[in-house]
Amino acid sequence: MNSWLGLVKSASGLPSWPYPVRYDTLRVIESDVLVLGGGIAGSHAAINAARMGAKVVVTDKGPTVRSGSGGAGVDHWQLACTNPCSRLSPDEVAHAVHESLSGYDCGALRYIHCTESWDTLLDCENMGVQIRDLNDEFVGADFRDSKTKLMFAYDYVNRHTIRVHGHNMKRRLYKEMKRLGVKIHDRVMMTRLLTEHGKPGNRVLGAMGVNTRTGEFYVFKAKATVMAMARVERLWSFVSELSGAASNFMDPNNCGDGLAMGWHAGAEFAMTEQSQPGGGPYQYIPYGVGNSDNSWHGTPIVDARGKEVPWVNRDNLEISDVQNRFRPADDQLFTLCNGITSRGRKTYMDKGGTPSGFPAHYKYAWNVLVPDLPERIKKGEFTLPLYSDLTSLPYQERRAIFGLMVGNEGKTRIPVYETYTKAGFDPEKDMLQVPLMPLQGYTNMNMWAGVPPPYLRAFGGGGLLVDWRLATNLPGLYAAGSSVFGGGAHASAASSGRYVGRQAAAHAVNVQTINVESSQVDNERKRVFGRLRRNGGYIGWKELNIGIARVMQDYCGALRNEESLKIGGEILEQIKESELQQAFVNNPHELAHILECESLITVGHMVMEASLARKASSTHMGYSRSDYPDIDPPEWDKLVAVQRLNETTRARRIPLNYHLQEPYASTYEENYKRYAVKHKVS
Repeated sequence: MNSWLGLVKSASGLPSWPYPVRYDTLRVIESDVLVLGGGIAGSHAAINAARMGAKVVVTDKGPTVRSGSGGAGVDHWQLACTNPCSRLSPDEVAHAVHESLSGYDCGALRYIHCTESWDTLLDCENMGVQIRDLNDEFVGADFRDSKTKLMFAYDYVNRHTIRVHGHNMKRRLYKEMKRLGVKIHDRVMMTRLLTEHGKPGNRVLGAMGVNTRTGEFYVFKAKATVMAMARVERLWSFVSELSGAASNFMDPNNCGDGLAMGWHAGAEFAMTEQSQPGGGPYQYIPYGVGNSDNSWHGTPIVDARGKEVPWVNRDNLEISDVQNRFRPADDQLFTLCNGITSRGRKTYMDKGGTPSGFPAHYKYAWNVLVPDLPERIKKGEFTLPLYSDLTSLPYQERRAIFGLMVGNEGKTRIPVYETYTKAGFDPEKDMLQVPLMPLQGYTNMNMWAGVPPPYLRAFGGGGLLVDWRLATNLPGLYAAGSSVFGGGAHASAASSGRYVGRQAAAHAVNVQTINVESSQVDNERKRVFGRLRRNGGYIGWKELNIGIARVMQDYCGALRNEESLKIGGEILEQIKESELQQAFVNNPHELAHILECESLITVGHMVMEASLARKASSTHMGYSRSDYPDIDPPEWDKLVAVQRLNETTRARRIPLNYHLQEPYASTYEENYKRYAVKHKVS
């Protein structure tokens, strides 16, 4: 009787909805700065806008205290270039990342990240997050600085990535928002942006949304709005029963609602045509299986007979000892972590490389297992299964991986570290098996050969196109975190949120009035609550989500052409006009999921429109057009920016380094000094 099935079979049947339902209630809330999304980027944006003296409101579809992809923790803080132990400057790292990604990155966002990352981490420390070895557990370790007690990951020489005890990060941010008087509205799904005169392309005046428990409709009026609602999951693959445990370490509640809102409001986007291989809900719990990458970096991998798999540097020269797995090669300035340099090895030559014939990212590639491991396994050199052998690591390295990093990273503290430890796993004696299922999300252990199946795809680096203020083309709308094209991981989200909060607060000071068009509110209420009047509906939100993913798999996979993209767009529109209208809604929670499906349809359209606009294949983008097979022709070595206005999609090409061209200055530092808003003392 304690199970859901037992409850359904009982005489009482299904329980009634436990919250009061008030679909007719309209709530109007005004603020100086409205932050959409209470994740890492949104929380830092709210805190810094409030410190500037702004009246701040935060909305989140979930509980802000734990919401977002960083809600379950963080174990390493990237590109903290100005920390006292770093040998690198923000300028050289920002240039290196942009070069390593062949220019397909938001240079302004990256420099802001490199410049403010360390200061943002100090902010977190002041809020109560432990960023140092305060208990002297790792005294004498190669990765520890004795003076500052900071601990570093990946590159022990240049020391730009810091190990942190970040399991409580969101709780500390939440507490600080409360202390500063930020008004937080949890369980409110945002659905549309408010625009001047109700027209797309005009100034943004706030946003509208619906409470996922009570069904109340909210109108948030704001002088400045920050979009921090992240990217999209569940677009190419969806299995609801698996997503809670897997779906890598991104939040499966991210359904592209913010992207859809920006698209309908006339915002401009870049890189939305990019998608990439990804395990989605089919992979194992992140960092819960044997691995040698990311948080597990440096871990020895052995085969069934105890034979160790070699580690190599960027030149594929074997590394003989553990310590050098965390150091650049002899003639290498510094290394960048995976994701940026995963293709940057001599074995992966492609077009657009340096004069020496190697890809640009080769210069900063970090150390990995031998890239040809799958071929060696096939030849019998190594016997399956493989295992991660933490036992052979020095104690401090072993404890830093399983305990400090696996234990503070997202989704690892309870399901991996605590559960495994309680079950008897001892990293001093036990090994974890390495799964060979394709695309576990770990570059080094990818055993897949050839093109992955279409259901193993994920949204790429697409997002809002921004300037040096992280402002969009719509006045009053700013963006942070992965809402920005090329947005990075936790530290990038935090740093950009810190920066954009100040920008939004400064903008709000100069706005006097907010005149919302009542017809825009009325039309949005009709659209949202029109889903409630579908009596006799027989399609659930899960079936809708799966159907949308199937369309993306069939018509917008790894290989695309004009005909398939147009057919895919037509089918998505048919789903919107047919199946979506037949969906059933029993409560506000199901209403939110149906609205999520509508967001997924919109983002699917956006991806297909951008794909139609890029008429060339690209190794840099991981993008293939069978009808345009030329790879990276010079005229297409640009960003494709797309925008929806008056039911028409507009596309234009802009330089990859637009952030260093007119009207901007030609250097990162000068632009930052020109556009950054200074902090006020709180």
